[in-house]
Amino acid sequence: MSTTFADRVLAWFDKHGRKHLPWQQDVTPYKVWVSEIMLQQTQVTTVIPYFIRFMESFPDVQALACADPDEVLHHWTGLGYYARARNLHNAAKTIVNDYNGVFPDQLEQVMALPGIGRSTAGAVLSLANGQQHPILDGNVKRVLARYYAIDGWPGKKPVENTLWEYAQRNTPHTRCGEYTQAMMDLGATICTRSRPACDSCPLQNDCLAFAQGRQAEFPGKKPKKTLPVKTVNMFVIMNGPSIMLIQRPATGLWGGLYGFLESDDDHNKVASQLGIESFQLETLSSFRHTFSHFHLDISPFVIISDSSKVREVAEDRQVKWFHLHEPIEVGLAAPTKKIISHIQTML
Repeated sequence: MSTTFADRVLAWFDKHGRKHLPWQQDVTPYKVWVSEIMLQQTQVTTVIPYFIRFMESFPDVQALACADPDEVLHHWTGLGYYARARNLHNAAKTIVNDYNGVFPDQLEQVMALPGIGRSTAGAVLSLANGQQHPILDGNVKRVLARYYAIDGWPGKKPVENTLWEYAQRNTPHTRCGEYTQAMMDLGATICTRSRPACDSCPLQNDCLAFAQGRQAEFPGKKPKKTLPVKTVNMFVIMNGPSIMLIQRPATGLWGGLYGFLESDDDHNKVASQLGIESFQLETLSSFRHTFSHFHLDISPFVIISDSSKVREVAEDRQVKWFHLHEPIEVGLAAPTKKIISHIQTML
């Protein structure tokens, strides 16, 4: 009779686990790796269409390594956390250059790639190659924290270390890939953040949080702090039905994405700096965009000019003009997309 932690999890997975996700078909390390990066901070249902489109455009690591960075970021537009896309692209180039296009099969080698930590590396090698490596993503942290009633926020190193010890202890020697998937599925579908389905859980009988009626207390919450507020003026420069977008630096906020001119100056000074002598001004409603570590209050202004001189700023290689009636196929942050959509309704 199955009695170990892993046995019960695997028995549940055989009946109820997810086995038909796109990256679970014709499994390769490349597919699993891309899916795991996309699934960081993002739900499965959101990821699926992005993953399918990404694979259509970049079917293997060579295709991704050779791709234009703008194209990669365009395929990521809407998923957020854009450093993931930049790291994915850079890691693909490393795999092609250093490993002859073959995804490395040693944990330390995978962890050395940009954007890959211990848990993601273990997940890829486990799911794709069946290697025995524990993982500790958000779902697994929740399952283990509740099962063992581990107090404290997992972001604290001692708590995280304790969770890693239990993750290591419970990872079986066989069916490692299925166990890894099972733990992620259990956290995502049964041991959910709110209203966990404890009566359907294979670990209910000896789960300490369930026994104590304290499921809501685990894992411990991150200490709350008031997020600072920053402000920015975004200037949409329009010439006819086209808008000017500027590529941001490769690192930092929205790195590598295209966005609007930002300035603390007023609209008259901005227009003057661009050589725009006559223009029409539209002031759009301000709105707030929240990051994990601060709020950004955005005030958009639209400077509309029919002067042909406006286009001269496009000589700057970081500046591009896009027609508002055509698809904009570069990476755009959510606030940029929001402003563009609003302008399109005005045309």
